[in-house]
Amino acid sequence: MTDPATRPPEGRLIYRCLTGKDDQAFCARVSLALEEGWRLHGAPSYTWDSAENCGHIAQAVVWPGWGDDRV
Repeated sequence: MTDPATRPPEGRLIYRCLTGKDDQAFCARVSLALEEGWRLHGAPSYTWDSAENCGHIAQAVVWPGWGDDRV
């Protein structure tokens, strides 16, 4: 059984996929998640949106201690 003290903050799930335009605001969101204790999971995914003429990025983060033995 998992120790309740290792649960993610604010009742969040153990996995999050952060998405958005590839800009400073997105980088700030990822940085905040890392400061809160989340860990990067896998490589980011990037795609170019020609209609908006900008890039969109996704980065998965996981809460440490959950499923580490299965990664």
